[in-house]
Amino acid sequence: MRRNRKVKILATLGPSSSDQDTIKRLHRAGADVFRINMSHTNHDKLRQLVTTIRAVEHECGRPIGILADLQGPKLRVSTFPGGAPFLEIGAKFSLHRAKIDGDINGVTLPHPEIMDALEPGHRLLIDDGKLRLRVISNDRNVAVTEVEVGGKISDRKGVSLPDTILSTGALTDKDRADLQAALDADVDWIALSFVQRPEDLQEVHEIVDGKCAVMSKIEKPQAVARFDEIIALSDAIMVARGDLGVEMPLEQVPGIQKHITRMARRHGKPVVVATQMLESMIQSPVPTRAEVSDVATAVFEGADAVMLSAESASGAYPVEAVITMNRVAEEVENSEHYQAIITGQRAEPNPTTADAISASARQIAQTLNLSAIVCFTASGATGLRASRERPTTPIIALSPNRSMARRLALAWGIHSVVSDDARNLADLVQRSARISAEEGFAKAGDRILITAGVPFGTPGGTNLIRIATIGPDGISGI
Repeated sequence: MRRNRKVKILATLGPSSSDQDTIKRLHRAGADVFRINMSHTNHDKLRQLVTTIRAVEHECGRPIGILADLQGPKLRVSTFPGGAPFLEIGAKFSLHRAKIDGDINGVTLPHPEIMDALEPGHRLLIDDGKLRLRVISNDRNVAVTEVEVGGKISDRKGVSLPDTILSTGALTDKDRADLQAALDADVDWIALSFVQRPEDLQEVHEIVDGKCAVMSKIEKPQAVARFDEIIALSDAIMVARGDLGVEMPLEQVPGIQKHITRMARRHGKPVVVATQMLESMIQSPVPTRAEVSDVATAVFEGADAVMLSAESASGAYPVEAVITMNRVAEEVENSEHYQAIITGQRAEPNPTTADAISASARQIAQTLNLSAIVCFTASGATGLRASRERPTTPIIALSPNRSMARRLALAWGIHSVVSDDARNLADLVQRSARISAEEGFAKAGDRILITAGVPFGTPGGTNLIRIATIGPDGISGI
């Protein structure tokens, strides 16, 4: 199954898309990676979904990536036994560490870490920003706030803290249990929610220990402020625009998306644009024109992947949503403006042999109009370097590591194939030629470019470029 686009599609699984037939239809329609949202998935369901995806993978013959998205800390006010009060602008409203019955004067905030961290001037956004409070004082037992944006406040509404850095990490006890279950189920990616600082990633890496890749979700202003440090410790990035748009002014989100996308490409790490991309397709078989433009913008920007959330998880038209996203991506990439934009955003290669070879491979392949760039990659690094260059030439990543081939399903332009490592240079050429022909990228007489590391089987040592011609039989190389 060769895609006719370079950008990848993530589809979230849920009530509308949990059975094997629907997952297979989603994959055939264009989904390259499936997201399992641990906010709504228990461990038995997680194992069932992974087993089902692997069955679809076996049937379709293509590596499929699986992303387990951890819930992260859910911060909520307590309850209002007498009903939801209406908070007037300018009124005082207190947040209590002790348990009280909530009313128009205040409510329990059952998170000691918040009570310890709030300072005068800090904002609290309630119910996705529908209400806004600003702290006047805090003695660590009662925080007195002034209502800046009023409205009804009811039981268990979520709290966002755009100005406050919590002393606790991003992992909750639930997240730790979910993370271990995901590792046991052999998922390919873990997404960490509500990252605030690089230290939040350290515990995750200690637990993961290389068993899967770690994606940081950028959805808090604190993460935006320390993005350079966070991306250095991340294997990939997600622009989680939903919560980001709650905690930051909405008008800033497009610029942040553009900045993060370009920085991730500069670092050679996959970046996913997520949230509300085709939101109306939860209930409608066709999207709005604005949603189509939103998807197109992410593709023009060179994002590695675009993601569907409720559209595929709980919507009425999950397969149609994937088909629509696939069509938009294909159309954008065929645009006369697309390649000029992608080329204009290309970063200079890092001063390493592997990066220099990847940049040279892209230039040689485009100058000679070669049919494919074939990368032998055990660790995935060579494939990601090739992807970072955003060549017009198709990229085939051959890996002896099935889990690595699945991880690379997320990266821009990579067609990943599981293959044994080459035994010698002749085997390297023959294997590359055969797979290029079998996967539909080349035919007899076509030329391909091969990158690899010598000696073979040494991860991270890309130091060879070879141009080969597909033989008269259509599969051998010369």
